[in-house]
Amino acid sequence: MAWLRDDFLLWVPRVFTYVAFSAIVAITLVWLFKRQQKIWLIEQIPGPKGLPILGNALDVNVEPRELFQRVCGLTHIWGWQLQFVRAWLGMRPFLLFYHAPSVEVILSSQKHLDKSLDYTFLHPWLGTGLLTSTGSKWHSRRKLLTPAFHFKILDDFVEVFNNQSNKMIHKLLKKADGKPFDIFPFITLCTLDVICETAMGNNINIQDNSESDYVQAVYRIGALVQYRQARPWLHPNILFKLLGYAKEQDACLKLLHDFSYKTIRSRRKEYQQMKKNTTFNEDEIIGKKKRLAFLDLLLEYSEQHTALSDVDIREEVDTFMFEGHDTTAAAINWSLYLIGCYPGIQARVHEELDSIFGDSDRPVTMADLREMKLTENCIKEALRLFPSVPFLARELKEEAVIDNYRIPVGTTVMIVTYQLHRDPEQFPNPEVFDPDRFLPENVSKRHPYAYVPFSAGPRNCIGQKFAIMEEKILLSSILRKFRAESVTRREDLRLLGELILRPENGNTVKLFPRE
Repeated sequence: MAWLRDDFLLWVPRVFTYVAFSAIVAITLVWLFKRQQKIWLIEQIPGPKGLPILGNALDVNVEPRELFQRVCGLTHIWGWQLQFVRAWLGMRPFLLFYHAPSVEVILSSQKHLDKSLDYTFLHPWLGTGLLTSTGSKWHSRRKLLTPAFHFKILDDFVEVFNNQSNKMIHKLLKKADGKPFDIFPFITLCTLDVICETAMGNNINIQDNSESDYVQAVYRIGALVQYRQARPWLHPNILFKLLGYAKEQDACLKLLHDFSYKTIRSRRKEYQQMKKNTTFNEDEIIGKKKRLAFLDLLLEYSEQHTALSDVDIREEVDTFMFEGHDTTAAAINWSLYLIGCYPGIQARVHEELDSIFGDSDRPVTMADLREMKLTENCIKEALRLFPSVPFLARELKEEAVIDNYRIPVGTTVMIVTYQLHRDPEQFPNPEVFDPDRFLPENVSKRHPYAYVPFSAGPRNCIGQKFAIMEEKILLSSILRKFRAESVTRREDLRLLGELILRPENGNTVKLFPRE
């Protein structure tokens, strides 16, 4: 019987090897079949031809300004055939959407809520906060954070907006001599001061310290993320590290996270001390006894509703910092740029502001904001022409059918808001700056998904009311004091479509004191 046992012992590994090999072959064949089916479905959609494996990656390996032009060019070249166009970034399929009906299918859905893989490059900085999280974590965080944008809390932030805009105005007074200068950095530093104070409760006086390490780290990490997103060979962590980018990113992250954690620990200690001395209730949380920063509200919610670790709180505070300053700064700059290009519209804005404030230097109130109808429409029209976020991207976790085309799971759907907002069917003479497009009677005629500067549907921007309030206060503060003339012609603008849409050479204006 020994020979039988020996044969059995020899036979078992062979069978196991055969079964394992067969399983690997079967899995590979199934994967190849599904992959080929996915390729076939995507290739039914019009778009530029790509190279094997690389796809159209070489076409986007260009400087940011040219990249933005090429993406927009795709929509022009192929737009006459369909409401969306196909491209490949490496082996990843992308569909570019720029017509309201197709955009509605994606943004209005409760199924297509996952951000694209490109957002994973923000994870080292933001973790999986509200911007980048998915599934149950996103749902729970959205529900938890919604009260933090209650109108009574936003009312409390008006004081911060006023104080920081006043500081900006004092600096701009030195520039109001009719000579051209770039106003973009002044507005950006102001919005950074605003977000630091409203998010963390820290007034770190960035407007007087623009070269601070924290400011430079914020700028640099955003540039690194954008650079990596557009280059498939930098997507694998090992190559990102071998080529030296990870070291620079880690240095930025250490500075940013250390600052956030230090602030969280400090505010938590203050919060615990305050609780010992004061009885907290719901009215006080959203009331006026103490202006609470976003961080303070997170600390309170973490004890009232659910336990949030310092990491959880850091994710949301960093997300608020990331989303809340650059987008707002861009919106204010584009609004000022366009108003400076249209003297007749600027005169109407001055008339509106004078009717509200007269010659007074008093701070803006919530009641004043409700009266700034034309000012708000100018901001909305600026966000139409130059949306702060030029692209929105989702990763399909379920198949979608649009215009009888099956779009398979794993496809990245990119909504090109810059082109969506220029649809002549929705916006006649789309390149003309016309704030009256946003009068109620005109808005009612448009498709509800024709204008999405803050995204739309279930994953719309939770902070859009905060943003509009800040933009109205900062923009009105400038125009109460100055008359602006834009120096750069529209046709000479060099647009950078990075994470944020900005002019490559800044926003050069001339300011003149108003008499």
